[in-house]
Amino acid sequence: MSKSVALVLSSGGARGVAHIGVIEALLESGYEITSISGSSMGAVVGAVYAAGKLKEYKEWVCNFDKVDVFKLMDFTLSTQGFVRGDRVFNEMKKFIPDCNIEDLSIPFAAVATDIVNRREVVFTSGSVFGALRASAAIPSVMKPAVINDIELVDGGVLNPIPINYVDRRDDDILVVSDVNAAIPCSVKNRQLDQKGRFSPLVEKWNSFFPKVTNKQKRLSYFDLIAKSVDLMQDRISEYILAQTKPEIVVRISRETCGTFEFYRSSELIDCGKEEFFKSLEHALQGVESDAG
Repeated sequence: MSKSVALVLSSGGARGVAHIGVIEALLESGYEITSISGSSMGAVVGAVYAAGKLKEYKEWVCNFDKVDVFKLMDFTLSTQGFVRGDRVFNEMKKFIPDCNIEDLSIPFAAVATDIVNRREVVFTSGSVFGALRASAAIPSVMKPAVINDIELVDGGVLNPIPINYVDRRDDDILVVSDVNAAIPCSVKNRQLDQKGRFSPLVEKWNSFFPKVTNKQKRLSYFDLIAKSVDLMQDRISEYILAQTKPEIVVRISRETCGTFEFYRSSELIDCGKEEFFKSLEHALQGVESDAG
């Protein structure tokens, strides 16, 4: 099996932090990452790696607590989303300069969704942070990014695993890190808030409206968003993986953590490493079986 890798990183909110562990495990195993594509949080982690700032980003997110996560959410009363989404990227610019994608160390592609014209938009040039802001804009939660008068939202809406945009060479193996897998959670002592993926945001949002007493209605609304996105991404992901058959697929349960539980980053990175090594062992066994 080749040691050069074309890497694809899925969307997945805070679970996408596990991509860091996958990347670290790849490098520890002697693989060379030659190109990356990603959607949403996968685009963020991929761009950070391609910019040579993965260590700094890891240190930053691993020091988050719940209060830090809330401080990064610039809430607004917009009808398009109740988080502006600018504050977190402004914080990242303190240690990751906003360069152009074409100046990164390896070919990189970030995918967003043109929600009005119902099409994918892929960024392979231009501002890194402009591409990431668009790719990570969760519909109904974060305001869309507007680039060239086009409203762009989360790339995971249409392409949660953007295999078709990774710049794969002939000798590259294809490695996919999917943090939205519909499989049982393997993380020990997982304590995902049973009130829902978006419950911390709901509580903050409701604090703006002290007269609102029926929080369950708002909670059901956000649970509906989460379940709808899960179902949509399941179907798209199954189709993509069936069509392409990557050499290595790292599958991490979507029940591992909630969308905004970035304060669990250390645990998620460890999970990414663990699942990569399991997937690598499985892939190597398959190669040996074919050779036999």
